[in-house]
Amino acid sequence: MNCLHYALSVQSCAAHLFAVSLSIPATEQKSLTLTLPSWIPGSYMVRDFAKNIITLDATDSNGQALPTTKTDKQTWQIESLGNAVTVSYTVYAFDLSVRAAYLNDEYGFINGTSAFLQVQELSDLPCKLRISLPNTLSHWQIETSMPSNDDDEYVSANYQELIDHPLFMGECVTDAIVVNGVEFVFLYSGNTPINTQRICQDMIPVCEHHLELFGEPAPVQRYVFMTLLSDTGFGGLEHRSSTALLYPRFDLPLQREGGKRTDQYITFLSLCCHELFHTWHVKRLRPQVFLSPDLSTEVYTPQLWIYEGFTSFYDDLTLARTGLISPQKYLEIVAQNLTRLHVSAGRKKQSVASSSFDAWTKFYKQDASAPNNIVSYYTKGGIIAFGLDLLLREKSHNNITLDHLMRALWEQYGKNEIGTPDHVIETLCQNTFNIDITDFVNSVVYDTCDVPLSNWLSNIGVSLHTRPKNGLTDKGGTPPASAYQIHPLGAMIKNAETGVTVQVVFEDSAACQAGLQVNDRIIALDGWVVNDVLLQRLLNQTSASSLPITVLRDGRLLNLALPVLPKREEACYFTIDDEDKFADWLTVPKAR
Repeated sequence: MNCLHYALSVQSCAAHLFAVSLSIPATEQKSLTLTLPSWIPGSYMVRDFAKNIITLDATDSNGQALPTTKTDKQTWQIESLGNAVTVSYTVYAFDLSVRAAYLNDEYGFINGTSAFLQVQELSDLPCKLRISLPNTLSHWQIETSMPSNDDDEYVSANYQELIDHPLFMGECVTDAIVVNGVEFVFLYSGNTPINTQRICQDMIPVCEHHLELFGEPAPVQRYVFMTLLSDTGFGGLEHRSSTALLYPRFDLPLQREGGKRTDQYITFLSLCCHELFHTWHVKRLRPQVFLSPDLSTEVYTPQLWIYEGFTSFYDDLTLARTGLISPQKYLEIVAQNLTRLHVSAGRKKQSVASSSFDAWTKFYKQDASAPNNIVSYYTKGGIIAFGLDLLLREKSHNNITLDHLMRALWEQYGKNEIGTPDHVIETLCQNTFNIDITDFVNSVVYDTCDVPLSNWLSNIGVSLHTRPKNGLTDKGGTPPASAYQIHPLGAMIKNAETGVTVQVVFEDSAACQAGLQVNDRIIALDGWVVNDVLLQRLLNQTSASSLPITVLRDGRLLNLALPVLPKREEACYFTIDDEDKFADWLTVPKAR
């Protein structure tokens, strides 16, 4: 059988260059069209990966150069006359993220969307990949979820599958567990002494939860958590049988560290949980328009609130269900998400359906105005999932939950990968469970209404409260403290050499009414040079109706009047009123 042969090698770690060759068999086509994706599935932003192709040449079987024409930013036309062709090119790889390609002295990481050209006329042909390393890097380990054959080649059924298996080569630490017959491999770049055994043990119940939620058979037999460790940085991107993660190395437990799970480690477990959930809920169960997406341009859907929002709900819920975090810690995290949502004026201007549709231009290209003008389909989508679960329980006398809805989605759309229509959630609830949720979806998804959680929280033994923020860094989630913002500034600020720099100005706040702008430097308040702590202390103690504020703006010194406004009840927290009721809610319901 004809197939496409790709070969990937390290050309230069210092110059961050991969070398790629593509061998194309003889075909009936007289010319071939080669293209590289402009975006990677799961990250909805045009990134123009072809900009990193440095050189490209095509030759026939005799080594003779073939005419090659670049027809747009990511497409090449080769006059092959039906003969076999070898295309050789170099890829610049210095983007330390989960989305593209990176190569340094320690390791190389590459997504297929950044490395492997698609032959449009032959995109359904099987693909084989050989990876070679120079002798100086013979100690590097190669890892990918792509299956291999007896000839040390990695094989894929077609181009779409080829680009859905990220590749790692380099120094790393690995560990593995087997859960319900599925092997889960954990890879960490570099040689940081990570406590891999602890992470593996903590992830066993997470893997069990997801496998049992969606039922047998599992869609994968081997799954790779591919973690790129860095000094700073955060990210995760789902793939068909793996995930690529970026995480600060020393936020993970080290080999001899035990004790309580830190917030940073809990966040890592939640990230792993989130990306693994996508194995079902995004990679196989997905919108119809994402079944065979055009990777050369934007592909729009209003459904991201279902896929990222529901997954965001389940990531922390799974940690609570499995005992990795306490019930109160779980509610603290949910309340922090609610706080993040409630301080955003954008939630009253943009629906989550619109946020999903406009992800390409608004969510993925946020600026300082974002909190005032957009809503996150992750954050509000997760709160919608919480509310929908409570609504389904109430309407069904506690017989139907969001778990049942997820299983129905998987059975009817995910197993056979047929793609979901835009109104799948309300249609499925009506047709499968005879529950009408149309009004709920219309108000919280297609309109900008808040999710009325308080209508149902007493059913699970929980109450929701609000309070003033304790300070600029207060994320909510916990009960009131003795010190709080009596008079909030209404801006995000960071300390500068002198004064503080304004990063975000919230709509209708004191900062907004004073005329403060992003990048202003606040030098003094009421005649006193300030830092972030002193500024709030001065605001808290005043009885005046306004205070003079001195601002440096683009080389100009301005004197403005900052109104002193009353406290705002914008931080959320929960209390557990009935521990038995809440424990029952956390218990995984049985399949119907």
